[in-house]
Amino acid sequence: MTQLRSTTFLLRPLTPADAPAMAAAVRESRASVGKWMSWAHADYSEAEALDWVAFCEASRADDSAHEFGIFRSDGLGASLGLGPSFVGVAGLNQFNRVNGFCNLGYWVRASAQRQGAALAAIGLLADYAFDRLAQTRVEIVVAAGNAPSLAAARKAGAVYECLARNRLRLHGKAVDAHLLSLLPHASSQGN
Repeated sequence: MTQLRSTTFLLRPLTPADAPAMAAAVRESRASVGKWMSWAHADYSEAEALDWVAFCEASRADDSAHEFGIFRSDGLGASLGLGPSFVGVAGLNQFNRVNGFCNLGYWVRASAQRQGAALAAIGLLADYAFDRLAQTRVEIVVAAGNAPSLAAARKAGAVYECLARNRLRLHGKAVDAHLLSLLPHASSQGN
């Protein structure tokens, strides 16, 4: 099982045993994450989390996506009341095989935001994309108005390229999104 580590966080593939913690994290975060990700709703169930885990397993098997759970690796998660230290999900997807680039996405539960999880995930996944998946570019697409996600991408060293019109579909509507990129020489290990 592929594991990516920083000083504070561990990224590893999700397992069915993670479904209860993931479902609880999504429900906890419906006001923050749900605003930017249509699937994050107040009634998000363990069955939906299990479906996501199965989708991730299949995507990893056919090499179409590499999704990881984000966990605290320093033991602080339990002391903060974060259950089994689950703090979110991050991954690489939407691979363009011809041109050698992919998308990097992430979300962090409300009670673990502003603690470096997104920053660590971006750094770890960028290194994984460049060093192990031979990508030449990683894109981060952030819905207009999502200031925390935009700030995390910039802090991780992503270069702002443009505001792309109608780039994402959010809650059934086309919305503008910021496009940022990381290149191999700019990648660095997460915190």
